[in-house]
Amino acid sequence: MPHLFSPLKIKSIEFKNRIVVSPMCEYSSEDGFANDWHFVHLGSRAIGGAALIITEAIAVSSEGRISPHDLGIYKDEHIEKLKHINDFIHQHGSVAGAQLAHAGRKASHQRPWEGGKQIPPTELDGWETFGPSALSFTDSEIAPVELDKAGIEKIKEDFKLAAERSLKAGFKVIELHGAHGYLIHEFLSPLSNTRTDEYGGSFENRIRFLLELIESVQEVWPDDLPLFVRISATDWTEGGWTGDDSAALAKILKEEGVDLIDCSTGGNIAGAKIPVGPGYQVPFAEQVRKEADILTGAVGLITEAVQADSIIQEGKADMVFLARELLRDPYFPLRAAHELKHDIKWPVQYERAKWPL
Repeated sequence: MPHLFSPLKIKSIEFKNRIVVSPMCEYSSEDGFANDWHFVHLGSRAIGGAALIITEAIAVSSEGRISPHDLGIYKDEHIEKLKHINDFIHQHGSVAGAQLAHAGRKASHQRPWEGGKQIPPTELDGWETFGPSALSFTDSEIAPVELDKAGIEKIKEDFKLAAERSLKAGFKVIELHGAHGYLIHEFLSPLSNTRTDEYGGSFENRIRFLLELIESVQEVWPDDLPLFVRISATDWTEGGWTGDDSAALAKILKEEGVDLIDCSTGGNIAGAKIPVGPGYQVPFAEQVRKEADILTGAVGLITEAVQADSIIQEGKADMVFLARELLRDPYFPLRAAHELKHDIKWPVQYERAKWPL
């Protein structure tokens, strides 16, 4: 059996293979509600054979959205449609996961195809943004309001309530979004966190916010269901967050009950020079896996079946998170199984199209 198609059990959940649909923002919601677009987008990847399907970043509060069109889980009314989608995903043998997120200083922006610019709070559909420090992402943007203790406590409660709603919606995995320059990452990096209280300064202080979020989520998230954290393993900028920081954090997160570290990079510093290429982020997943002795997910220009299989086979990561390749081909797992000469179960409706093995 190809390593890519070996099952993996994490706590009470068994994943049928190592292929994960990486969270990808669709910017297609109104007031945070999932709709038919999300049903088709996520459901088709379940039919395509991925083991774990993680929604796009789901905002834990309305002010935590990247754009006015982000998916949300900040009200009970959001649960019904998400549960309908998740039931379909589980019906087809995949596992539904939720990425819980707060955009921090990168909130209140236009959708990418509308220009992606910040929407000031004085304009329609804009709102005030928050961050660990009053530092804007770019010089042309309005700086966020520095969070006070009351604001931090509210966000901890927002994540807790979001986790509770996620459980009611039928999600079996939660991933906390601590990457790409959003709020958790902003606290982690010394380039975006210049606080002088217990949430800033030292490494121990800068990771405190994330650890407290995890503690809040664990109050309602069952012990037997997986908890992932996505990080940007490096800022790609001198003086910023590094791979060594990521490994040190991962050791602590493992002790706190986190099951897997999803290793992405960048997104916190505008203009960072990133050496993009096939599998360019995989070495960070490997470093974290080896140094922290924790399960990791690899992401970043993983586009070929043999490439994905070798990542698992060589012990560089335990799961592969695919994004753009699964936009191009929702049935990548079925094709990958054929290329790796592995007989995979197809939906009965599609059996007549199955490749001869």
